[in-house]
Amino acid sequence: MESVQPPDSQAVQEVEVAVIGCGPVGALTANLLGARGVTTLVVERSATPHGQPRAFSCDDEALRIYQEAGLLDEIRDATIAPPLVEYVNRAGRVFARMKLSETDFGYGHAPLRFFDQPRLEHTLRTGLDRFPHVQLALGTELVGLTQDDDGVTVLLSDVATGQRRAVRARYVLGCDGARSATRAAIRIPLSGASYAEPWLAVSGDVPPDAVRVPDTTFVCDWQRPAFVSPGAAGSYRMEFMLRPGETEAEMQRPETIAALVSPYVDPDRFTVTRAVVYTFHHLVAQRWREGRVFLLGDAAHQMPPFMGQGLCSGLRDAANLSWKLSLVLSGAAGTEMLDTYETERRPHTVEMARTSVRLGHVFLARNRVAAGLRDAALRAVQTIPRVRRFVERFEFKPVPAYRRGLMAGGRRAGVVGTMFPQPRVLVPGAPGDRLLDEALGDGFVVLGRAGVDNPLEVWRPGLPVRFVAVHPSGTPLADLPDVSGDGGYDRIDVVDADGVLCAWLRRHGADLVVLRPDRFVFALVRPGGVEQAAQDLSAALGVPRDGRDDDRPRSLGGAHPTRC
Repeated sequence: MESVQPPDSQAVQEVEVAVIGCGPVGALTANLLGARGVTTLVVERSATPHGQPRAFSCDDEALRIYQEAGLLDEIRDATIAPPLVEYVNRAGRVFARMKLSETDFGYGHAPLRFFDQPRLEHTLRTGLDRFPHVQLALGTELVGLTQDDDGVTVLLSDVATGQRRAVRARYVLGCDGARSATRAAIRIPLSGASYAEPWLAVSGDVPPDAVRVPDTTFVCDWQRPAFVSPGAAGSYRMEFMLRPGETEAEMQRPETIAALVSPYVDPDRFTVTRAVVYTFHHLVAQRWREGRVFLLGDAAHQMPPFMGQGLCSGLRDAANLSWKLSLVLSGAAGTEMLDTYETERRPHTVEMARTSVRLGHVFLARNRVAAGLRDAALRAVQTIPRVRRFVERFEFKPVPAYRRGLMAGGRRAGVVGTMFPQPRVLVPGAPGDRLLDEALGDGFVVLGRAGVDNPLEVWRPGLPVRFVAVHPSGTPLADLPDVSGDGGYDRIDVVDADGVLCAWLRRHGADLVVLRPDRFVFALVRPGGVEQAAQDLSAALGVPRDGRDDDRPRSLGGAHPTRC
């Protein structure tokens, strides 16, 4: 990596953020920044889309993040939600099952969806066209990087011509994958393990009547473990572990692939679109930040594929860091907020990777005796209803929560630090019900039951806060008070369509809840705690509080408030 010394005569482009890499994580990050008005340059080495179906699955948290980026409909409509995941032994006997069609974690989306990566990347890149302040530079690579107290200067090279130019950014985000040039430039090593077992990943297209195994299945064959599943848009995905002595060239021969896929699809009607041999890794960068340069996605961490969480973890990185950068760049928050990115994301990522490894140990029993013991043990423990539910409802997946970070008190306490549910609500002037986040918009939210005392003057004017008054299910929209913007504060009223919000507040004994822009719980406000919550938020943002105006309104209720 070279030092940055642009010619004196060369104009240096200035942006707030430079995103290195335009795979799914980089493209999503740029969309989230663009939606918040951040001037962004996205740098991508490849001049054309790679067109390869590499990543395959996403979860409800990922769909909520795509929703935040304003691209939910385009992405969700091109996915499928598998109703069932089965674990079968060598003989095809089921020993564990996850009933995804009966599983709802409460975040507004199905717990698992399969997508086509080329189509996903096209949607994300097209989404950048919405923002004139976001530029995508294709066929361009990072060749140099230096930083100082005020920003980062990156040296970029046109891959085709070798012509170079310098760009000055306030911050740089390395979203450039496992072989990250950004990570190399800031000299951060990886630590962890690579697994010696190579796998053959086969993707292809197949008509529905040529599918022989219609459900997502982990084939726990101690001689040849495999994963098979229908995918989006008539695709089918299969992965097979190589046996000792098998070579990459041998496994990629058409006749070998046909024999492997035959139990699951008709090989004569299966059109292979990708067949590659890979090994998986469990690696984490020793740190995810160097000054003004941050690492996201595979540049920061890589994990085994058994939970399908590699890409999802990168999307969570983007959702966590993008709003914090936006607030810092706008001056609404102090730079110390950025320290919470790795503090929050690293423990959850490590826990997700460890769960993936543990699941792999179940999947990858490599001898007949171990496989038989596994099958018998899992069938036995699932005779216990609570254990069976734990497996069937996917409850072993780590919950979206942060142990420490940007929250009242600085660490998780009960629901503080966890992701808030996303039920459906009714909003005046909007047809039908909608998901909660669509009503909340961006920024911090103070959400509470209509009529609850909330002296608004304690919330410092200028804090990026919207106030949301929740009315119980069945409240006619015509009865909601018309107080939008009342007293200079951003405020909306919603009807709790299914009673989820009111029930959540009652269950936790709270009048109000303060939500972060990524919809994690910042603070739970019980009676008499409004002043402290406002102080905690102001302190977390690192911005001094202003004086108060006692003429401001004092509650979220209207003239005739209703109560949950």
